[in-house]
Amino acid sequence: MRGYFWYLTLSLFVLLQGCANLDNPTGGGQLNYDPGPRQIDPADILVPDGYNVEVVARGLTFPTAVTENDEGQLFAIESGYAYGEIFLPPRLLKISENGSSELVLEGAKNGPWTGITYNNGHFYVAEGGQMEGGKILRIDSSGDVDTLVENLPSVGDHHTNGPVIKDGEIYFGQGTATNSAVVGPDNAAFGWLSRKPEFHDIPCKDIVLKGINYNSENPLTDAPKDSVSTGAYVPFGQTTRPGQVIAGSVPCNGAIMKIPLEGGEPELVAWGLRNPYGMAFSGTGELFVTENSYDVRGSRPVWGTGDVLWKIKEGAWHGWPDYNAGHEISHMKVPDKGAPKLLLEENPNSPPHPIAELGVHSSSNGMDIARNGKFGFEGEVFIAQFGDMAPNVGKVMRPVGYKVVRVDPDNGVVENFAVNKGKGNGPATFLRTGGLERPVSVQFNREGDALYIVDFGILTVSKEEGAKPRKGTGVIWKISKE
Repeated sequence: MRGYFWYLTLSLFVLLQGCANLDNPTGGGQLNYDPGPRQIDPADILVPDGYNVEVVARGLTFPTAVTENDEGQLFAIESGYAYGEIFLPPRLLKISENGSSELVLEGAKNGPWTGITYNNGHFYVAEGGQMEGGKILRIDSSGDVDTLVENLPSVGDHHTNGPVIKDGEIYFGQGTATNSAVVGPDNAAFGWLSRKPEFHDIPCKDIVLKGINYNSENPLTDAPKDSVSTGAYVPFGQTTRPGQVIAGSVPCNGAIMKIPLEGGEPELVAWGLRNPYGMAFSGTGELFVTENSYDVRGSRPVWGTGDVLWKIKEGAWHGWPDYNAGHEISHMKVPDKGAPKLLLEENPNSPPHPIAELGVHSSSNGMDIARNGKFGFEGEVFIAQFGDMAPNVGKVMRPVGYKVVRVDPDNGVVENFAVNKGKGNGPATFLRTGGLERPVSVQFNREGDALYIVDFGILTVSKEEGAKPRKGTGVIWKISKE
C-alpha cells in the first residue's frame, strides 16, 4: 500500500512539473540576461569518445555554409540577411589556417546566401533573394559572378537553398512564401508583406482548392479594427471559392528544382515541401533533404509537427500544405484554436513517408552524409539543428535543437553527435557556457575525415523585439578523429 501511495505521489509530482513547464515555456533564444561577448570553448561541446573539437574561425557575421576547393582550402559564406530584417552585403571569404579571413567577393543586398558548393574551379551559391527574388550564382576564383537562374519566388518567409551538383546539373530548394499557404499578419511581422503585398505561394502543378478563407486583421492600413479575408495560394486580402483551380508553374514554391550546370530554365524535381533547406546525395545517388516544418503562427497555425528528413521521391508531391511527414495535419489541434482545415480538394498523389522525423521547432537545416570509414558512421546523415525560434514560432516546453544529430537512413534512428555540456539542452548563451550557439550547417571536408560545423552565432528572440541576431558572433568548428 505504501508503494501505491508513493507511486501516486510521484505521478502527481511529474504531472505538476509538466504543467509548470507548459505554463512557463522557454525557448533557447529567450534569455533573461544580456549575454555580452560570446564565450568560445571547444571543451564545452560533448562528442563521442575518440573525437576532437577545435575552432577554425570566429568573429564571423551570420555565416551559413562552408566548402573546400580542390586544394583543400576552406571558404565560407556570410548570409548578409537575418530574420529581424537585418540587411548586409553577403560575403564569400577565404579562411586561412590561423583563422583569419580574406574577402573574395561582396554580393548585393539580396541575401540570405544560404549554401555553397565547389565544382571544377567554380563556387556555386544559393542567393536567398529576400529583396529581388532568389538566384543561383556561379563565382570563379577571382570573384567574377555569373547568374545561372534568377527571379525565383523567394521574397517571403523562406528562401532559395542548396545547391548540390550531380551529373552536370545543379539541384536547389525553394522555400514557401508562408507558414501554411495563407498570407497573413505574421508575414507583415517578417517584413515582406508591406514590400511585396501581391506575393503569395505558387504551386508547381495545378491544384483544386476547397475554398477555405481566413479572417485576420489588416496590418497594411492604419484603420482601427480593419480586417480582411484571405484564401490559400492568393495575395493577402483575396478570397477563394470551392473548386477553384490554381494554375501551377515552374519555378514554384515549396519545391526542389534543377538547372543545367551552365544555367537555364528550372526543371521540377519534387514539390510539397515547406522549406527544403539542407540537401546531399548519397553514395548511391539518392537525394536526401531536410524540411523545416510548420509553425504555430499566422491565420492557419499548425501545432506539433516535427522537422523531416526525406529521401526524395522524384516527381512526387510530399504533402505541404495539408500533410506533415506523410500524415494529415487536420488532427493537429492548436490549443484554444482548433485544428487546421485541409485546403486541397484532392491530393496530387498520396504523399510518401520520410526517413526520419526530427524535433518540433528544431530548425533542422544544413546536412551532409558521412562517406569515409576513417571518420566513422559511414552512410549516416549529419544534420545541423539551428534551434527553436520560440515564442515567434509557438511555445516550447524547453529549448529544442542547438546541436548536431546523425540519422541512420536504414532505420530512421536519430542520435546526438555534438551537443552542449550542461544541465539541460540549449544554446551556449542559455547554458552560460562556451559551446555551440546556433549550428546552421555541417560539411565534411574533401577527404571526408573531418566535419565542419557552421555556427550562425547568437540570436535571441522575444515577443517585444522579435529576432535579434548579434553580429560578429559566428564560429566555424571542426570535429575530427583523435
